[in-house]
Amino acid sequence: MAQHPEVRGFFDPATYTVTYLVSDPATGMAAIIDPVLDFDPASARTSTRSIDAVMAALEAAGLTLAMTLETHAHADHLTAAAHLRRATGVSIGIGAHITEVQSTFAPLFGADDVRSDGRVFDHLYGDGDVFALGDLSVQVIHTPGHTPACISYRIGDAVFTGDTLFMPDYGTARTDFPGGDARTLYRSIQRLLALPDDTRVFVGHDYLPQGRTDYRFETTVAQQRAHNIHIGRGVSEDDFVAMREARDATLGAPRLILPSLQVNIRAGDLPPPAPDGQRYLRLPLNAI
Repeated sequence: MAQHPEVRGFFDPATYTVTYLVSDPATGMAAIIDPVLDFDPASARTSTRSIDAVMAALEAAGLTLAMTLETHAHADHLTAAAHLRRATGVSIGIGAHITEVQSTFAPLFGADDVRSDGRVFDHLYGDGDVFALGDLSVQVIHTPGHTPACISYRIGDAVFTGDTLFMPDYGTARTDFPGGDARTLYRSIQRLLALPDDTRVFVGHDYLPQGRTDYRFETTVAQQRAHNIHIGRGVSEDDFVAMREARDATLGAPRLILPSLQVNIRAGDLPPPAPDGQRYLRLPLNAI
């Protein structure tokens, strides 16, 4: 019988992101997946309101935070991973191919402090890696396509897919970021759809497609295989690639892509202070 982690999702309406609190019922050890650091682009102010709510829930449940896990370097929200590491001492894990993302985006932002070796993160996970969360086993599945560094975490009867898969009525991730590829995404998703039918699938975002009024972020492999509007019902690889590339050509840049990426390649740390002591985010003009 598959292990059954307890999962609670925290939805951030500002970025449509879901942060997950995942715990082992037997030991009370917990992980936070894809934590959000709140950012107001008008005032350039950050806050920890969202992650504070997650931590309050963790403490109310008597859980012990063991680690922070990232599914990828997000382009739509700033990560609170570094904040959690400073506040609690827990490690930050991410896919090993984050080094490719760092090497692509550090020059864009003139981020001379960022080394493209992933060392700012504590654990770089490769495909097939397995580690423990209490008595639970966490398996890493490399699922590139949205970005080269995307990974999914399979924890017992649950899998956390980040941006690779969305709810069946919304579809799949875009693939037009540097290092993204629609054909690669199709093959990554086939690995997820090969998991047992009753595997719980927890997605990274919900954008409320037309015809639905409630936000959702849990489905199953069987539901994805049967009903996903982009890749369900046996859609062929070539048909998926044609659809995905045509759809991507109509999409604009995410609202927070520039602040997000320069923070997230630093694992959530803000850029180092300038000589005047102030920290600055950079907005490279006409660059993306």
